[in-house]
Amino acid sequence: MPVHETESPRLSRRDLLRGGLSLVAVAGGASLVSACSGGSSDGTSANGTVTITMWHGQADQGKATLDKLVADFQRKNPKVKVNASSGGVLADSMLQKITTALSSGQYPDIAYIFGPDIASVARSPHVAHLGKYTKQPSLRWDDFYPAARDAVTVDGEARGFPALVDNLCVAYNKKVFKNAGVPEPTEGWTWDDFVATARSLTDPGQGVFGTGWPADGGEDCVWRIYPMIWDLGGDIVSDDGKSVAFDDGSGLRALATINQLGKDKSVYPDTKPGSETMYQIFNNDKMGMVPTGPWQLPDFVDNKTDYGVVPLPSYSGKTVTIAGPDTWTVFDNGSARVDAAVKFLTFLTEADQDVQWASQAGSLPLRNSTAQSREWKNHVSKTVGLDVFSNALTYARTRPTIPNYPEISQPLGQAIVKMLLDKATPQDALDEAVRAANAALTTG
Repeated sequence: MPVHETESPRLSRRDLLRGGLSLVAVAGGASLVSACSGGSSDGTSANGTVTITMWHGQADQGKATLDKLVADFQRKNPKVKVNASSGGVLADSMLQKITTALSSGQYPDIAYIFGPDIASVARSPHVAHLGKYTKQPSLRWDDFYPAARDAVTVDGEARGFPALVDNLCVAYNKKVFKNAGVPEPTEGWTWDDFVATARSLTDPGQGVFGTGWPADGGEDCVWRIYPMIWDLGGDIVSDDGKSVAFDDGSGLRALATINQLGKDKSVYPDTKPGSETMYQIFNNDKMGMVPTGPWQLPDFVDNKTDYGVVPLPSYSGKTVTIAGPDTWTVFDNGSARVDAAVKFLTFLTEADQDVQWASQAGSLPLRNSTAQSREWKNHVSKTVGLDVFSNALTYARTRPTIPNYPEISQPLGQAIVKMLLDKATPQDALDEAVRAANAALTTG
């Protein structure tokens, strides 16, 4: 998705999950910082109650769901008090907020941090090391989907808990396909199929586009190319972390595919941050396909769009997609508070609570056991296409959790935009992106 990100460019897919993009007043945020006891107390009262602070960055339905889950936890665990609030900002602004808090020495015990941001945040010695907890059988760490685990792991050790997970599949507009007389896509299709289908659906006279792609150069633009690169045998960064790993046929062919969409003028390049125009065109029956995530399904339903969902196409025939997980990063305010934070997050992410968070706040299960539960399967049955996204969690991958990830993302985003607008050759765009990213990785 996420990214973000860092992840802030991925704002469009966060509207539904966070209830809008308006920011809370800075003054309110400052008062919350001063109210934290981070670094100054172990948070244990005379009667043994441990108090922890959580900044969740959520609004509307997300906040309401968390408030309920916090209340459920405290009824069952009276010796742990959880002071949960937005933290004075929405999650899209949490990185700046937590950076300021860490500098001041007044930081919470738990904060909602976008996935690719956790590596930068974890440079701080105040971020807790959770390796000993993840080894405990009661936590059932392996029950989390691999992409969710990977998103909270920095240098081989967990520094938080998975908070949210999503992924990319392709939504298609059935009316557009029907009007064009084009067969609907099916699982197992290829990127050549995608390009040819987009071309067949495009009708300039009727203002119809085959597909859309964010074209502001931000993370929502970039993360969509990674499944293509992985499918072709490439990767985002080399094993030693000193260079990118898409400076070969994988990066070139992926960029060439995107460029073909640009040459065909079958893609709507949405240059506005948030990509709202792209989705409006889709909902107005003027776009045939759009790679997107589960966050967009409620919007399709609200607009009464006749849509379907299929997995991403591939080059090899393998199933491949990308997840954009976010995290509950844990901060070290003493062992008692870290223990309490882990106890609370273990409760929050167990299947009974995870299914509430996923279904009520509009995301996907964090755990395999949640996805297999009767409650989740019942929820999935009520929304077209949600089962496709849920099933894709089993094979989704995520971006590397490295501090200098943005130095890779930014030049790659510029290369993708050039492909969408047909402003460079794939080779020239790739070479420029690789040079810039490798220079940053070498000096980072």
